[in-house]
Formats: sequence, C-alpha cells, structure tokens
Amino acid sequence: MKYIFKIYLIIVFLFQIELKADSFKYNSYNNHGVIGLINMPTARFYDEQSHGLTIYDGTPDQKITLSSSPYDWLEASLFYTNIQGLPYPGYEYQDYKDKGFNVKLRLKEQGNFPAVAIGVMDIAGTGLYSSEYIITSYGINNIDMHFGLGWGTLNGSKDTIKNPLGYISDNFKNRPTETEGQGGQFQPSRYFSGQTASPFYGVSYALNDKTLFKIEKDTTLTTDTLDYKKAKSNYSVGIDYALNENFVVGFSVERGSTASLKFIYKSSPKNSYQKYKYQNQEQNSNNEDQYQNLITNLERNGIGVNKVIETANSIGLELTQFTHSNLQVVEEIIKQAGKDSGIEKDIKKNLKIVNLDAITEFDDSFEENSNLIYEREKKSQFNTKTGLKFRPFIASREEFFKGALLLENDSEYIILDNLMLNVNLKYSLADNFDDLRYPPLNTFPAQVRSDIKQYLKNMDEGILIGRAQIDYFISPHKDHHLMFTGGILEDMFSGFGFEYLYFKNDTNYSVGFELFNAKKRDYDWGFGTLDYQNVTGHLNFHYRNYGLIPFDMKLSYGEYLAGDVGTTIELSRSYDNGMVFGVFASNTDVSEEQFGEGSFDKGIFFNIPIYGNLINYTWRPLTKDPGAKLVRRNTLHGLLVKFQPIN
Repeated sequence: MKYIFKIYLIIVFLFQIELKADSFKYNSYNNHGVIGLINMPTARFYDEQSHGLTIYDGTPDQKITLSSSPYDWLEASLFYTNIQGLPYPGYEYQDYKDKGFNVKLRLKEQGNFPAVAIGVMDIAGTGLYSSEYIITSYGINNIDMHFGLGWGTLNGSKDTIKNPLGYISDNFKNRPTETEGQGGQFQPSRYFSGQTASPFYGVSYALNDKTLFKIEKDTTLTTDTLDYKKAKSNYSVGIDYALNENFVVGFSVERGSTASLKFIYKSSPKNSYQKYKYQNQEQNSNNEDQYQNLITNLERNGIGVNKVIETANSIGLELTQFTHSNLQVVEEIIKQAGKDSGIEKDIKKNLKIVNLDAITEFDDSFEENSNLIYEREKKSQFNTKTGLKFRPFIASREEFFKGALLLENDSEYIILDNLMLNVNLKYSLADNFDDLRYPPLNTFPAQVRSDIKQYLKNMDEGILIGRAQIDYFISPHKDHHLMFTGGILEDMFSGFGFEYLYFKNDTNYSVGFELFNAKKRDYDWGFGTLDYQNVTGHLNFHYRNYGLIPFDMKLSYGEYLAGDVGTTIELSRSYDNGMVFGVFASNTDVSEEQFGEGSFDKGIFFNIPIYGNLINYTWRPLTKDPGAKLVRRNTLHGLLVKFQPIN
C-alpha cells in the first residue's frame, strides 16, 4: 500500500500535463450514483445544474439513484435500493427496501496538486450503506488516478490503518452500531469514526471517446449485514461505454466474485441548454409606425403589451408574459425590439403577472405626465397544452418500483387579467398500481397523505381531475399582494382560502401568510370529498441570497393539513433555464416515536425542464402525515420572484 501511495505522489510532483480525463465526457457515476469508479468515489465533479440517473443491477443490491450538482463544488444524490435475499420485516416474502442521501463536497480543484473531496454516503439513513471518505484525484491526459481513505462500509479492507482522526479526539475511535431514535436522522457521532480506516485507490483510462476502463482497490465491507458473496479479489474492474453524450452503459466484475450492470443518464447544461433565439420581424410590415413595430416585435417574441406611454425623453411599456422565466431574456428582447423598431428613447418597463406588479420601473407620476400611445383591448384568453408526465412511486412494501406514464392536459382560461381558471386532467397510459394493498404503519395525527395508495390504485379509471381551481389576484397597495383561491386544489384536497404577501421589487426578501380550509378528496379523483377537513395556515418568510453561496430560503410556521403545528425550512437553487434543486425539512409537535421510522418529514424537490417538465418531482424517504402542506399550483412569491435576477 505505501508503495502505491509513493508512486502516486511521485507522479503528482513530476507530471503537470494537460488534463482530459476530468471532463463531462469521461467522468461517470459509480454504482451508487456518485461520480467515481466502480464502487469507490473520486474527487471529480460536474458543472452546476448537471444531473443524472443511475440504474444498477448487482448482487445483492439493486439501486436507482438520482444525482444532481446544485453547485460546482457540491454533489447530492438520493437512492432507493432493493436488497435481494434480505427479508423485509413483516413481509418476508419480498426483499428488503432501503433509501438514503449521499453528499460530496469539493475541498480543492486540481492544479499543481491533486483535487480533494470529502463525502458522506447514506447520511441520514438506516446505516446499511453508511460510510464516509476523503479522496484525492489527479489526471494526466486521458488517465485519472485516485487515492482515498474510507470509513464505515468503505472500511472493508484487510490492509487497514489506525483512524487518523483518533489522534484529534477519542470520540472518533468508536463507531456507533445502533441507529439513533427511529432512524432517518443525522447521526454525526458516526461520521468518520471507527478504530480503523481503509485506504483505497483506482485508475480510469479513456481508451477512446466512448470507452472508459476502470480498476480500483475495492474496500467495500462484505461481511456485515448485506449478504455479499465472499470476495475472491481485492480489486474490481469495469468498462463504461458511452452510447452518446448522455447515455452510458457499464459492466463490472466486483471483487472477483460478482458481475454487475448499470445504466447511466447524465446531462450538463453547458452542453444541452440552448439560449433563446430572438425572432426577427418579417420585412413585409408595410407602413406600421415605430410603436406598432415595437409591439409586433415584442409579441412575436412571447411578450404581451398592455400599454405604451410616452414622455419627451422616455417610453413606458406595461408588459405581461408567461413564455420566458428569465428577466435577462426579457430585457434582451426589449432592447433588440426597440432597436429594430427604430426607437432611440430610453425604454422603461412595468412587468405584470396576473395583474400583479412583478417589475416596476415607472410610477403613477410618470404615467400622469405622459401620453397614451397604445392600450390593449381587454379580452379573455384560453391556453391549453398536453404532454407526457412520469409519476413514480418507488420502494413500496409491495414492490421495488411502481410508476405511471400519464397523458396530462393543463388548461388556463384567463377571464380577466387577474381572474383565471386552471384545470389539470390526467389519463394513465400505463401503470402498475393495481396490487398496492398494504396500509401505512403510522397515521398520526390524521391520515392526510399516507393513504396515497388509495388514489394511485384508481389512476387507471379513465380521465381524472388533478386540479380545477379559480384564482383572483389583487394588489390593494404598492408592494402588497393578495390571492384568493377555491376549487380542487390538488390530487388529494379541495378547498378555498387566500394568501397575502409583502413583496418589494428592489429587496431580496418578502413576508406573508396563507390560510386555507382544506377538505379531503375521495379516491375516485372526481368532485366528491371524504369526511376529513382542516383549516391550515402558515406565516412565510422568503429570502434570496446573491452572495458567495447563492440560494433561496423559505421559512414557514403554522398548522399543517393533519393538525400538527411546527416549522418548515426549504433551501433551493434556481437556474436561468428553469431548473430547480431543493431540500426541505419540517419539525412539528409530533414526536419521533409518534412519527415512526424517519423521525421527521424531509425530502428533496427538483424540476428538470425536459420534454415539457417531464421530470418534476418531490421525493420523501417515507410518505407520512405530519408536516404535510397543500401542493398549490401558484404562490404569490413563486409568481413574483420568477422575474427577479437568478441567483
């Protein structure tokens, strides 16, 4: 082992050559959905916004992992696994299911010295995959070398060393074997602890643009809970073959005793995201004046014009649009449209969303001292779109994977600028929900979400109503906004209520509250309801950070659908192409014992704009009733912030 490490250091100091191996093309996810080799991680990262899916079929575990890169220096992934041969307690006829989070942080990029990263696998899970590591990576042309140290389930080598962190504190010398509480919470006492740690290393070599060869010293612990076959070798080898830029298939022989197969989908925004292309006006505009040309140019590029006013030095545009979710794109279109129309005056804009002031650059005084050039005739509008949506339901006690491919129609009838009806209809093209039959284990304090199986089982009963609601918006005073809503609010609840928000355009925070009377829908997805209802409401604080680590934060306090009271925190990152990654956690007056496995409500949410937002999902390790909120189509903050600068 020490000779391997010496060779690694010699190469690091002697060779400083162009690096090809550290790239989106050659890096790929390992069996656990972490950028790495076969089972071992590396210190490599994708660009922020990158994301991927890994499907792994091994022995004894089979995994589905969703991976994302909210920042260049952070990789996060969540996994579901089916462990063959390990019985599910109480349901011994089927295999055990598990789920968890993985996190990896970059400490240093490669320069004269190696890249360095630190990571935790199964960070808040049952402990079956609980492990930590420190890893270095150094690449030369198409060779990438890695050397690291593993704890937990990565500490299965015979060639271990004393835990170096034990010299810092005796607390690192003992690794807890029991899961705290009900499981599903962070357990810092476990991280990087144990009497020993296992050094591991590996190399990847790009044979060509499509084929990557990998070999590693595999230190996976094979003698603990999981029934791995006895290792015949200390090494695992594998081949990854790129079908194209986004799809990779990998084959591995692990520890000389088992063969495995994995399929990878990966996407990088730098490679796939196409910027908006301005649509030039056709040249047959006849004798239109410059203002009519401006209106035509804007509307051709997806921006509706409500009003045009003019002063001696400026033009004021009152605009409304839903096509672009990026303020920078809107401003570029306005600039180009003004230039093409021959307008030399300064252009000021007020951007309205459902008649709410999203962006204001001129006030009432400006309007009073200007001439009205154009005002749109107010009339109703009808918009509709139909597309495919994927509805997953993973790791149920009945089966590892359940899901539906849905044909969904979303229709919007704008009765007035601030009054609209939204309808969502679903039709299942294919699903396997029929045999969902096991009831939830915990339904405290009231069953509001844990009966989701009853809804899913009826998803093949024809055309279903997902939503049918009417919304009314008003801004009674500058920066003060109200929304009133009623109807079928989501898949599982109908009701009515309102939201208030104080939102000032030139600040990065807003505050407000919401109050809704929610009634449980029946399982037929129609207009009927069940007996349960509750008044739910929350105080909300939103903050957008533009600093060194950009993020959005939402804090809310109040009563949830099930009647429990507490606080939810959401942290997310949004991007100019519509992509969103986020995490959330709720702490309510329901105790860990009452909540059961998982201890508290938590999860991640993401929106990936592929094929009309086909991938739009909120994931929870377990579907429980505490901490449940209404899944609302629109919120005031969501509407108004979409045209603030992206962080």
